[in-house]
Amino acid sequence: MTARPCGTQWTLTTDLDELCVVEVGGTLRSWRHAREEVLAGFAPDAPIDAGRGQQLIPWPNRIRDGRYTFDGTARQLPITEVALGNASHGLLRWAPWHLVDQGENHLTVGVTLHPQPGWSWTLTVTTRYAVGPDGLSVTSRVVNESDTVAPFGAGWHPYVRTESLPVEKVVLEIPAAEYVTVDDRLLPTGLELVNGTPYDFREAREVGRSVRLDTAYRGLRADEDGKWRVHVDLPNGTRHTVWGEVEAFPWLQVFTGKAEAQHAPPHGVAVEPMTCPPDAFNSGESLIRLEPGQSWTGTWGISTSS
Repeated sequence: MTARPCGTQWTLTTDLDELCVVEVGGTLRSWRHAREEVLAGFAPDAPIDAGRGQQLIPWPNRIRDGRYTFDGTARQLPITEVALGNASHGLLRWAPWHLVDQGENHLTVGVTLHPQPGWSWTLTVTTRYAVGPDGLSVTSRVVNESDTVAPFGAGWHPYVRTESLPVEKVVLEIPAAEYVTVDDRLLPTGLELVNGTPYDFREAREVGRSVRLDTAYRGLRADEDGKWRVHVDLPNGTRHTVWGEVEAFPWLQVFTGKAEAQHAPPHGVAVEPMTCPPDAFNSGESLIRLEPGQSWTGTWGISTSS
């Protein structure tokens, strides 16, 4: 029997939901709610591509040249985004995770991140996927098991499905007041107000033809429950909502590239909860300093309606 590219797969099935998480990266491969596919994931026998459903730990997005200095020590990470010369999306995307526990409506996976080139700390990570009438919730807990302070950031890379809809017809609502400007390597050059720019989606509108998003946002407006919500609306009346706890995830990235027709299906828009912006290991912006024994916990999720 040939091994699957994404390793062992763990499936959670309830009356309303069917969810699959895989060994490689503890990645969320698929989620079906009320018999409808919500995510633009990947097939059971396919390798993971385009970051679909992956966990981005201990940093989301990019680190310039893979280099950073933390508490006076310079470090060099492997370059994993070769075309742009960056270290991208952390160190756990391709690591083998294990099943910690599984119940009637949840499953938890875990992994230990050990020291390696460019990274000197040990972190234990557990991620709990839970389903219910309100949709999917994902809670991660990270503990610094080292005897020194560790730099830390986290993000997630779910794509909500847009089917064959042209990307310019997708309706987005993003409750963000600021966006990050970037250079041709997609590294930050500044932070600007969205007012009067093509990046302003505070009122729901079609993506249109004037902008393609691979964009980090800050200044997220939370509802009374302390969560921000990004809505992705389709012409058939379906609304996918990605939400995050604003205290845990004060940043988010929206990527529309895989919703474009020239890319292989399934098509979708990535809405990525993040603790920090691109290149935070160098800028220090929203970078978390995890003390020895300290833990970090954050929850995000997805709901869908029609």
